[in-house]
Amino acid sequence: MASRSGNADRTLAMGGSGGATRPSMAPQASGGVVKARQLSHLHAQLAQLSANLADTENLLRMTSVQAGAMRGLGSWHGGLFMAASKVLGEESVKEQPQTQQPNQR
Repeated sequence: MASRSGNADRTLAMGGSGGATRPSMAPQASGGVVKARQLSHLHAQLAQLSANLADTENLLRMTSVQAGAMRGLGSWHGGLFMAASKVLGEESVKEQPQTQQPNQR
């Protein structure tokens, strides 16, 4: 029995891994499992990317519609500003002769 324990000590002292395999020595079946897991992960990422692209497309479509509405709103406000400028401009023209007459006297 002493010889058996001596052999076990010698095996451990020689750097034996105790049954664990190095990645380069791993069986081919685990490589297939890793590849399948990676493909599954890539498929999930592709599905997420497709969903994000669909969301982006919808957002761009809505932005395009809103940009057209903003253009119309800008034109409408421009018209209001021009009308207000004309009205206020006429009032200031009417008031200017009255304010200038006392200065001329």
